[in-house]
Amino acid sequence: MYSITKNIKRTSLVLMLIGIICLGFGFFDSLSSHVSDKDIKKKVYKVYDKYNIKLDKTTLQDSLNFYQSAYDDLISERDSIMRSDFVQTGIYTDWLTKITKEQEFISQKIEVYKLNNSDLMSEVFHEIEKELHCHFTDVEIENAETKEDIYIATKHYFHAKAQRPWSSILWANLFFLMVSVAAGLWWCIQYVARAGWSAMILRVPQAITSYLPYGGFIMLLIIVLGGLHWHHIYHWMEPGITDPNDSHYDEIIANKSVYLNFPFFLVRSIIYVAGWIWMISLMKKYSYNEDRLGGGKWYQKSFKVAVGFVLFLGLTSTTAAWDWIMSIDPHWFSTLFGWYSLASFFITACAFIAAITIYLMFKGYLKGLNNSHMHDFGRYLLAFSIFWTYLWFAQYMLIWYAHIPEEVVYYQERYEFYKPLLMLTVAINFLAPFFLLMNRSAKRSKGTLLFVAVLIIIGHAFDVFIMVMPGTMHSHWHLGYVEIGAFLGFLGFFILIVFTSLSKRQLVQKNHPMLGESEHHEIHIH
Repeated sequence: MYSITKNIKRTSLVLMLIGIICLGFGFFDSLSSHVSDKDIKKKVYKVYDKYNIKLDKTTLQDSLNFYQSAYDDLISERDSIMRSDFVQTGIYTDWLTKITKEQEFISQKIEVYKLNNSDLMSEVFHEIEKELHCHFTDVEIENAETKEDIYIATKHYFHAKAQRPWSSILWANLFFLMVSVAAGLWWCIQYVARAGWSAMILRVPQAITSYLPYGGFIMLLIIVLGGLHWHHIYHWMEPGITDPNDSHYDEIIANKSVYLNFPFFLVRSIIYVAGWIWMISLMKKYSYNEDRLGGGKWYQKSFKVAVGFVLFLGLTSTTAAWDWIMSIDPHWFSTLFGWYSLASFFITACAFIAAITIYLMFKGYLKGLNNSHMHDFGRYLLAFSIFWTYLWFAQYMLIWYAHIPEEVVYYQERYEFYKPLLMLTVAINFLAPFFLLMNRSAKRSKGTLLFVAVLIIIGHAFDVFIMVMPGTMHSHWHLGYVEIGAFLGFLGFFILIVFTSLSKRQLVQKNHPMLGESEHHEIHIH
C-alpha cells in the first residue's frame, strides 16, 4: 500500500503557500491601483487638452475633395473638348498643371497632419503613463486618433489589471478541474472498452478525479462572484450590457442573452459539476466494493456507469467549454471548440496518469508493470497529441479560410499579442511528442515518457492560458509572479489531493476481473 511521503506533503504545502502569497500581492496591487472610469476620463481629457491638439483634418479633407472634384470635372470637359473640333490645348494644360499642383499640396498637408498627430498622440500617451502609472502597447498608440480612443485604451488597461488575479485563478483551477474530469473519462473508457492492459493502474486516474469536488466548488464560486460583480472575467455579466438604453449596450451580447444570462449559466454549471461528481462517486463506490466483496457484479455496475459518464461528458464537456471558456470572448464562436478543448484536457490527463504511474514505479510500487504498459502510454501520448494538433489546425484553417471578421478577431488578437507563446505551445504539444515518441523504443522508456509527459502538461497549461487570457487581459497580459504563483499554488493543492487519495486504498484493484491480463500484458515487437 502506498504512503504519501513527507517530501510530497512539504512540496505541496510550499507550492500552495507560494500561490497564496503571489495571489495576495496580485489582489493588493489590483485594488491599490484602482481608478474609477470617471477619474480616468477626467485625467485623460485633462492631459489631452493640455497638448491642445487642434488639427483641422476635416477642412483639409474637404479641400482635397474639392480639388479632386474639380480635377474630375476637368477630365470630363477635356473629353468633351477632344470629341469636338475645337481643342484649347494651352488653356487645358495650364489648368491641369495648376490643379495637379494644388492637389499635391493638399495631399502633403494631409500627410503632415498624420505625422504630427501620431507624434502628439505618443506624447499624450506618455504623459498619461506617468500620470496614472500605466502602460500602453504600440498598437494602442498607433490606432488612437481621438481623446475618446485614448480614454478607452486607458480604461481597458485598468480593467485588465483588475481582472489579472481572477483570470489567473480561473486559468489554474480550470486546468486542473478539467484534467480531473478528463482523467475520469480515461478511467471510464477502460471499462467501456473492456480493456485489460490498464487494470493495474486504474487507481491512478481514480485518484486524479479526487480533485473534482474541490475544483468544481471553486469554479462555481468564481461564477457566483462574477454574478455579484466582484470581477468581470465574463464580459457579458456586466450591468447594462443588454439594455439598449445603457451606454454599455452590446447588440451581439444582447442577442445571446437567452443563453448567456447569469441564472441559466449558474444552473448549467451546477448540473455539469454535480453530474460529474455523482457518476465518479458511483465509479469509486463500485471499485471499493469490488475490492472488498469481489465478484463480477460490481464490474458490470461500473461498466454501466462508465457508459453513462462517457455519454454525459460527451455532451457536457462541449457546453462547459462554451460556457466557461468560449463565453470569455462572447463575440466569437466555434462549433469545433468543444472537441478541441476536450482533446487538450484529455491528452493532459493521459500525461498526468503516465507521469504519476512512472513516479510510483521509480519508488518501487506497481512492480507488475513492464515496458509493454509503457508502450501503451506512449501510444496514447503520441496519438492524442496528433489528434489535438489536427483539431487545432482544423479550427484555425476553417476560420482563416472563411475570413469572417467576428471569427478572425479571435486568432488576430492571439497572433498579434501572444505570438511567441502561441508558437511555443504548438511546438511543445505537437513537435516534441511527435519526434520523441515516434521510435518504438522511446515509447518503452520510462525516462523518455516521463520527460514527454511533463512537456505535454506544461504545453497544455499554456494552451489553456491562451484560451482564457486574451479575452480578459487582451494586450495587457503577463506571465509573471501572479500567473505562475497561481498555477504553482493549484498544482500543489492538486498534488496533495491526488497523492493523499492514492494512500487511502490499495494501488491495485485486487479483484478486478482483468487483473490477470494486465499482469501478463506483453506487446511483441517484430
